[in-house]
Parts: sequence; structure tokens; C-alpha cells
Amino acid sequence: MSKPLEGIKIIDFTHVQAGPACTQLLAWFGADVIKVERPGSGDVTRTQLRDIPDVDALYFTMLNSNKKSLTLDTKKPEGKEVLEKLIKESDVMVENFGPGALDRMGFPWQYIKELNPKMILASVKGFSDGHHYDDLKVYENVAQCAGGAASTTGFWDGPPTISAAALGDSNTGMHLAIGILTALIGRDKTGKGQKVAVSMQDSVLNLCRVKLRDQQRLDRLGYLEEYPQYPHGEFSDVVPRGGNAGGGGQPGWVLKCKGWETDPNSYIYFTIQGHAWAPICRAIGKPEWIEDANYNTATARQPHIFDIFKTIEEWLADKTKFEAVDILRKFDIPCAPVLTMKELANDPSLRESGTITEVAHKERGSYLTVGSPIKFSDMKPEITASPLLGEHTDEVLESLGYSSAQIANLHQQQAV
Repeated sequence: MSKPLEGIKIIDFTHVQAGPACTQLLAWFGADVIKVERPGSGDVTRTQLRDIPDVDALYFTMLNSNKKSLTLDTKKPEGKEVLEKLIKESDVMVENFGPGALDRMGFPWQYIKELNPKMILASVKGFSDGHHYDDLKVYENVAQCAGGAASTTGFWDGPPTISAAALGDSNTGMHLAIGILTALIGRDKTGKGQKVAVSMQDSVLNLCRVKLRDQQRLDRLGYLEEYPQYPHGEFSDVVPRGGNAGGGGQPGWVLKCKGWETDPNSYIYFTIQGHAWAPICRAIGKPEWIEDANYNTATARQPHIFDIFKTIEEWLADKTKFEAVDILRKFDIPCAPVLTMKELANDPSLRESGTITEVAHKERGSYLTVGSPIKFSDMKPEITASPLLGEHTDEVLESLGYSSAQIANLHQQQAV
């Protein structure tokens, strides 16, 4: 079966996580992604956090599946010539260099556009162009702080907290993929390429929009009724950290289950929605709460919310997190077990759906990686191993019209 992005050639000038996450997604959907890497070293994540000596690290393999690897020294004339030819024949170039790096390389946007007027140049930035911090180097946790996630995550009596989810990196890559696909559709209509840029700060903030909502409500009201601080606590003039409270106006909390004393993940997340109040009362053996004026509305429940959660925890005390969820889902109560990465890795449903997949690698053997989180009715993306450094160099050069002698000479020049 042909894939939707077959025929789209992408020059992948990215490294580490944000850019590679973007180009990997496009490769899953059929794009021909050529990862351009420095001869002899390649993407820095090939060697970061290795678990097997002298073999590409999982950090690299899990962000670069379905791609080709071309080693190229763009500082040398021969390398620049190859890149020029590649630009002329490609549809998209994706980069996450520091500001001005492409210009110093000799490939400013104006020149790229001259080589290929249909080219889409897609960039990951730390901050948007013109931002007063646009010269700052940005990593995952920096982006979470700059985008508002850290200040609103954690407990009110502790410091700002970083999420383990890659809100700055992979999230930015997903946003950039949307931008690239939009630009490709736009090109079909206009015949012209364009620049697409996504900043890590902007991408994090986009995921924090409910907190921006809350800031405006707080400015107007002076309090936020769905936060644990209400009604007994105090609010300052900024959105507080809310612990494990839900962000959508439905009270929720992480609650202990059987075995929590020895297992730090024996918990469930439990949400109290208005329409589910009666089923919740029946499920936990408190049917008298259904009509009790102290509990039968969200406003009435809020002053007692932690007493309610304590009662639910008492009901959970003799149930594992899986047993509890199996009972609660029969009552249509929003909840979930707190799943560990080990439990997720071994989840048969995730294996069956392709969300987690096992891939064979030429050097490290098989490894687990994430598959496409996007599901299609007529396509199931096949996940293949990440490329070895320079594995497809000759193949790419041949496709650009280089002879065997020219390829050998290029290898020799790059080795010097």
C-alpha cells in the first residue's frame, strides 16, 4: 500500500529530539527522509546514554526510525555541491541549528529559495524570531520553564516542577510537522515554498492554554474555585501550582491503592465529574451522599473535596490499582491506573495497536520504540530501524547522479 507522503523528499538537518521527532513522524507516513550527518560522529544522540558500548544509543534509535543517513561535510566545497544538488531535488529542509548557522554554512533562505523556489524550510527555534531571548540556547527543561509549564506544575508548597513528558522537544516537533504539512498543501495551491518556524516556548505555551485561561479568570475574580486552594487557602496574583488537581474544572486527584506502602506506583487517578456523582456514590458504598445537600452539587462538594478523596482511598485500601479501575469503569467513572514504563512496555493492547513496537536493528538486535500515535483506517505505518551512520550515503549520491569514481573521491575528500 502506498503511503500518503511517498514522493516527498525531506532533508533532515536536525539533531537531538525536537527536529528528529518531527522528521520521524513524516518518515512513518511515507516521506523519504535523508538525515544529513557529520562524517565520523553524526547526531550527538548516537553516543548519549549508551547501554551497549560502540552501538547507537536508544536515544538515537527511538527518534530516527525509517530514515536514511547521509554523511556530508558541508564545510568543504564538495559537500556544499552535494547539498546544493539535494536541495534542488527535495521538497522540505528541516533544521534546528542555532540562530544564523545556515547563513554561516553558506545556505541562507534567499539562496535556498534560488536553488529551489518550491522548497519549504522548516525550523525549530528556542524562541520566536524577534523575541528578546532569541539568542538563548534552549533545551527541554528550559522550554518548560519559559513556556509556563513549570510554574504551574507541582505542589503549592514546593518549587516549580518539570514534567517527564517532552513538552519542549517532541511536542515542538509535532507542531512543526503540522506546519510542514500545511505548507505542502499551500504549495499545491500556489506553487511556492515558504519558511515555517516553530519555537519551543510557543509550543509549550500552546499546551498550557488552560493556565492562560486561569490567569485571566484569576485577574478578574481573585480566586480559582476548582483549585485545591479554594475555599480555605489563599491566592496570589499568579496561577498557582495545583498538585494533582484536574485542569478542566472537574476535581481529580491521585489516590492510594492496595500496596502503596511498597510500590510507589500503586495509585489511580480519580475524577469527580458532576454527571458521575451518583455512580461514584454507589461504587464506593456511599449512596446517602447522592441527595445530601453537603455533597450533591459541585459547589457544595468543593469545601469537602479532600474528605471525599480520603473516603475513596479507604474504599481503595484493599484493591490493587487494576482491580479498582475494573470496578470503577463499570460505573463509567473517569479514572486510570498510574502506569509505569515497564507496564506500558509490556501492555499487549499497546503492542497490538502499534503504539509500542519491537524493531530489529543491525547492531543492537531488537529494541522497543514508540510507533505512530496517530491511527488510520486504511494505513498502519511500518516502523523500521534507525540507520547506521552514513549507511545510505552511496545510495543518495547515486540518486543525485554521482558516478562510482566521484563517490569514491568524495569519501576521500571527507576523510581528509
